[in-house]
Amino acid sequence: MSFYQSPKSISAYDAKFEAQKIAFAPVSFQVARCLSQFGLLAQIDNAGETGISLTELTNNNDLSEYAIHVLLDMGLSMGIFWCKDELYRLDKTGYFLLHDDMASKNLNFIHDVCYQGLFELEASLKQGNAAGLKHLGDWDTIYPGLSQLPEQTKRSWFEFDHYYSDHAFDSLLPMIFKSQPQHIVDVGGNTGKWAFACTGYDANVNVTIMDLPGQLAVAMENARNNMVDGRVFPFETDLLDPSKPFFEGGDLYWMSQFLDCFSKQQIITILKRTVAAMKPNSELCILETYWDRQPYEAGAYCVNATSLYFTAIANGYSRMYHSKDMLKMISEAGLYVDEDIDNIGLGHTLLRCKVKP
Repeated sequence: MSFYQSPKSISAYDAKFEAQKIAFAPVSFQVARCLSQFGLLAQIDNAGETGISLTELTNNNDLSEYAIHVLLDMGLSMGIFWCKDELYRLDKTGYFLLHDDMASKNLNFIHDVCYQGLFELEASLKQGNAAGLKHLGDWDTIYPGLSQLPEQTKRSWFEFDHYYSDHAFDSLLPMIFKSQPQHIVDVGGNTGKWAFACTGYDANVNVTIMDLPGQLAVAMENARNNMVDGRVFPFETDLLDPSKPFFEGGDLYWMSQFLDCFSKQQIITILKRTVAAMKPNSELCILETYWDRQPYEAGAYCVNATSLYFTAIANGYSRMYHSKDMLKMISEAGLYVDEDIDNIGLGHTLLRCKVKP
């Protein structure tokens, strides 16, 4: 990681402009979303190098000329379009807003899940709880309420969550199965996508999903639909409640985009409980996106931004971690890292851990 270690090479004039972009960032965000929702990005893209006029766009939309014009003007300032001879053409930023899956998933997640709650970021930071969660429901954290979210909000949450992990599956499966585990314990398995990837890769493996009741109900329905309910099993628990059981004796314990949902002390407690449940030859595989392990600055930007979702919306105390912090917690819990692999999927790192002798 070469970024963030020296001042940016930027003039004072450009830096001042960047400051104005930050000040108006909520406006830019909503303009980008509206341009997408109303189909204006696609219409301008379809016009190609010829371009399209304000009059043509107005004739092809239900919006007024006024509504389209204010969006186009701001779109020019955002670098989404360029305009010559009163004809609008899509610029590179607009192209990626329209065609890049990552940009689409991120934008929907921020709008549907985070936007209203982020207004409570200041209160969340002061109080140490997710003050913005009230805009979604009456829970202490978002996780018990995931299955109860409105459909569009739920869809955006799971598409965001799965987008990043799914891109890593193909390269991960051979790594995970090189030790030939017979029983995998998917800790915090959500809808079961990893469990189904494993049962599809190896016809003999069994998977136990440990999670809260709401998520397990969805996962087991999906298991039945995938016709693997004979090899995928539920294990209901609350990992933050030490009185609740923890599945023992698995060959491989799997935590994907899971530990970032907890505070440092909670992570250490969960890892210690995992160690107590592991057999001497069991493994724990941790898959996370660490901002300091991202190959490109855009990745670090997205990872660090996601931390504030946890602060204001999810629970008020977890975050996306620096890899050095995670390595310290792993060691404190009584584990050592046997294998450390970066650049999996979209900036993931796999830490393959074993119990210290």
